[in-house]
This record gives sequence, structure tokens and C-alpha cells, in this order.
Amino acid sequence: MFPQLKNQFFLDPEITFLNHGSFGACAKPIYSNLLKWQKKLEEDPVKFFEDTIFDALKKSRKALGDYINCPADDLVYFTNPTTAVNAVARGLKLYPGDEVLSTNHIYGALDRSWQYILADKKANFVKAQIPFPIHSKQEFLDSFFKYISNNTKVIFLSHITSTTAMKFPVEEVIEFAKEKNILTIIDGAHIPGHIPLNIRKLDADIYTGACHKWMCTPKGVSFLYVRKELQKNVHPLVVSWGWESENPGHSKFLDWHEWQGTRDMSAFLTIPKAVEFLNKNNWLKVGKKCKEEVIRTRNRFLNMLKIAPSCPDNWLGQMASIPLPIDDADLMKKTLLENYKIQIPIFKWEGKIYLRYSVQAYNTSADLDKLFNVVKEILS
Repeated sequence: MFPQLKNQFFLDPEITFLNHGSFGACAKPIYSNLLKWQKKLEEDPVKFFEDTIFDALKKSRKALGDYINCPADDLVYFTNPTTAVNAVARGLKLYPGDEVLSTNHIYGALDRSWQYILADKKANFVKAQIPFPIHSKQEFLDSFFKYISNNTKVIFLSHITSTTAMKFPVEEVIEFAKEKNILTIIDGAHIPGHIPLNIRKLDADIYTGACHKWMCTPKGVSFLYVRKELQKNVHPLVVSWGWESENPGHSKFLDWHEWQGTRDMSAFLTIPKAVEFLNKNNWLKVGKKCKEEVIRTRNRFLNMLKIAPSCPDNWLGQMASIPLPIDDADLMKKTLLENYKIQIPIFKWEGKIYLRYSVQAYNTSADLDKLFNVVKEILS
């Protein structure tokens, strides 16, 4: 689809890579920028950690804030959304019997995080059972809101789900939550660089997203946005020099979370280059073409398997999950990789086995045709 972009990635040409959704793939110009920052760090580590890093982080946050329409000082970097949510969840003032409401489509690591943290607070984690297949926004809202109770204090919702690859109507949920005085925390791990994100317009209380997925940065670049009046409640997971700082900045939120100690923060500094790369290559157009390929391929699978769509077309971005009539997910994944050189996730969820394919700028229609033909051959 975009042959000029295929050579902008390091991916093994022998592998048909259809799993961008799991860890992303870093673009070469962004990776070169990472190396530049790492070299600068090693040239004078003392200067870098005592001086350079803070100005560079400020510029990076400004570039990200402009990209997702958010005040730069309301953003801090984390290595992944799971770590960011852990920091938020541990600081929540919840009492025995209070409820955090999510769905059965929650990302597995965060399911575990909430279960662990809420058990300590003696609060309850409630997972609304959202149908899959699902047919409309109203069906989702009806299914979700019936789990709201007087004890619901927090809503934690995926913007795009990891397993089922659906875009949830978070806008309506956030609006409802405001009316009920319920805190909203949105997991947007799959959003930045995938679909347009406007933090101000969305108006969630707390939002976290990954940049190493669809923004194509190096691994370990994610952000946490917290509404200004709530920032005092989000304490650092590791208390270090930024806590009660001897040289406080204008924001305790930044003081608490920005200083990571002796670790390489170069990956965080690649955001301006990443935004430049996406804008230069008209990423909205790229995403539109990729989504068209997602829908085309899904329709082929639905026709072959003689099944109905799991969700409306406009619930999908650059990923889709297809149920497969097989018994062993691990064997299927291994067969596709070892026998056909196709890298793709196959997993069990809610008693069924699914294949989830991702389409990115480096993929071609031939990649998707290969996947379809191989799966059809195996199933037959």
C-alpha cells in the first residue's frame, strides 16, 4: 500500500508481520534520533542528567501535547500504560464496598493490577459483560450502564480493546460519568498515532496512551495525562529526589514523576521526531488505507467462515479479531510462524480462539491475502 514506507522499518523481510498492535515497530528516522540522544547522554552523563534532560523532556512533552491537544504540564512519561495505571490506582481514595467498573474486554495485565490493588483497599472490581458480537453503540451503553451502582466511584475503560480490537464509545461514557460524579480513567494504549486523539475535547479525568505502538517510537514510551486538580492524588510509584524537592519546579506533578533516577530516558525524547515523521508521511491517510484493508480482509474471513461481524465496521481501526474454529491457539500460532513465516497473535478469550491481525504502513494487500489463503488452507 505504501511501498515508500516499507523500507522505513527494520522488520525482517522474511516475516509477514501482522502484529503491530502488540509492541509496535520503530521507524528508522525515529530510531536514529534515539541513538543521537543516547550518544549525547554518554558524551557527558553528568551534564545530561543534571541539565540537558529536563529541558529536553519539556520540549518532548510540548510536542506530544500539541499532537494530542493537551497541556504539556499535565503529561508525564511512563514506560507503559500498565505502570501508569498502577500509579493512579494506588493513590485512589477508595473505601470498603466502593466499586471500580470496567468490562470483560479489559487488557489482561490491567485486570490483574486492579484486582491486586483493590483487594488491598477492600474495594470491588466489577467487569461489565459486553456482548461480542455487538451490534450498536446503544447496545454497548445499555450493557455497560446497567452495572452502575451507588457504589461506583471509578470507571476504567479501554478506548480500543486489546483482544477484541474494538473502539468503545468512551465519549458517551465520560459524559455520563460527569453527570454522576464518577471518576473516569481511560486506557488509550492503542490510540496515539492510530486514531486522532483530542484530550481537551474528550475531557476524561485521567488518560494513558502508548507511543511505542502506533506512533512508532522506541519501546517503553507511554504517557499519563491527569486533570490538574487531581494531580496531587497521583503519587510516584518510586519516591526519589523529586519528592519534596530541594529545587522544586512549578509543578509537583512533574517533580514527582519526571525524575527516573539513573536510567536511559532517551526514548522519551524521540517524541518530536516521531510527530515529525507521522506528519511528514500523512499518517491520517496511511491509517485510512490501512483500515480499508482491515475491513476488506475481515469481510473475506466472515464470508469464508459464514459468520456475522463481531462489531460494526466503524468500531474498527487498523486491527480486527476473527474467531477461528480450532482447539489449540498455541499450535496455530506456531504453525503460522514456523511453516508460513506469519507473525500474528492467536489467543483464547471468553472460551473462543481468536486471530487478531494489525495493518500498518509497511504491510501490503499481498500480506493480508497470504494470511487469508494460509488460514483457509489450514482450516480446510
